[in-house]
Amino acid sequence: MRKLKEYLKKPLSFVMLLLIIISTVITALTVVFIIGYILIKGVPNLSPQLFSLKYSSSNQSMLPSIINTVYLTALTLILAVPIGIFSAIYLAEYSRKNSLFVKIINVANETLSGIPSIVYGLFGFLAFVISKKWGYSLLAGVITLAIMVLPLIIRTSQEAMLGVDNSFREASYGLGAGKLRTVFKIVLPSAMPGILSGIILAIGRIVGETAALIYTAGTVPEVATKLTSSSRTISVHLYCLLNEGLYTEQAYATAVVLIIFVVIINALSNALAKKIMK
Repeated sequence: MRKLKEYLKKPLSFVMLLLIIISTVITALTVVFIIGYILIKGVPNLSPQLFSLKYSSSNQSMLPSIINTVYLTALTLILAVPIGIFSAIYLAEYSRKNSLFVKIINVANETLSGIPSIVYGLFGFLAFVISKKWGYSLLAGVITLAIMVLPLIIRTSQEAMLGVDNSFREASYGLGAGKLRTVFKIVLPSAMPGILSGIILAIGRIVGETAALIYTAGTVPEVATKLTSSSRTISVHLYCLLNEGLYTEQAYATAVVLIIFVVIINALSNALAKKIMK
């Protein structure tokens, strides 16, 4: 109540407070409406045949796509996370902060983070599917997605490391630790919450990606048995069902599973993050 009286004394601050509250309420209601609408339309259409191991035109199974999504996410993280974290270590700990090289990389990271995913898909199509002659394959999709999420991982990891207090580094050096030991024993553990937040954001982008994968991984609704196999992720499966226009009910059911899938992945990632932080 006291804070409200203080805001009332300053009309501009009160207006800004109202705008913030209204924006928050609108955002929350929008999210609730979208999730509620999908659940209402999708839950009644869930059936055991949607989880058959083999896809067919009669069952429209999403299980092969779920398995492919797990494969794609794991392989992309295995490729992108080490490169992103080590790049961030160099930029935050070893490079000169005001050098032209670092400024160029930071600008490039910001620019690449804002490029639409379909542009990455077209790049992957030209570079890997056609030039490298890999065809529509899991490998082409993994490398394309790794390139797409790399700027996000680098930027968040770099900011997390720069946020670590310099007194931690100075104390480590004062105890006789070297640069490399300080980075891995002091800086990285302290920056781990920010780094893991970036990785969780990258996972969300990988799972929800469609445009980049249509041009690289393909749309074959079968479980990928090797890196050169064409595959379909669950988000691409949802797009294909809606694009055909014949399986709208199955598409809503797939959307429900996709939401649950994302929630489970985020929950597991947060649990792993807490465990690592301890």
